[in-house]
Amino acid sequence: MTDETTAPVTSPSLPERATVGRVVRDQRKTVWVAAVMMVLGLFVGQYDEWTLALCIAGGVLLGLLNHLVTEYWLLRIITGGAQPTRGQLTRTTIVRLAVLSVVAIGIAVAFWPAGIGLLLGLAIFRLISLVMTALPLLKELKNT
Repeated sequence: MTDETTAPVTSPSLPERATVGRVVRDQRKTVWVAAVMMVLGLFVGQYDEWTLALCIAGGVLLGLLNHLVTEYWLLRIITGGAQPTRGQLTRTTIVRLAVLSVVAIGIAVAFWPAGIGLLLGLAIFRLISLVMTALPLLKELKNT
């Protein structure tokens, strides 16, 4: 008889190695919702505000790329069997968010005042990401 507390936990759906395709497949709902939000953002362009519409769509796209890069990095760590330290997690997160901030602010300034739409698009994607993460957790809590 084995002790359940010391038995290794394995996931049957864990891939052998991290791939971009696997990350996109795992996040397909988020990708679809982001794509719909980008298309809806482009409807603003109908009112002769194409720069604003493209900036909003670009912000959602930039947020989606950040999300997918984060997921790829996490999957690579999990499949590699590494145990990252808090310092590694902190440094990686700070670098990723600093690059995202510099790119977003640079584009927003370059296309000012319509460039503020890029920051709006990032905020819209953050909301999408939060909802897409919270819904499965709420379903799990409801079932327990």
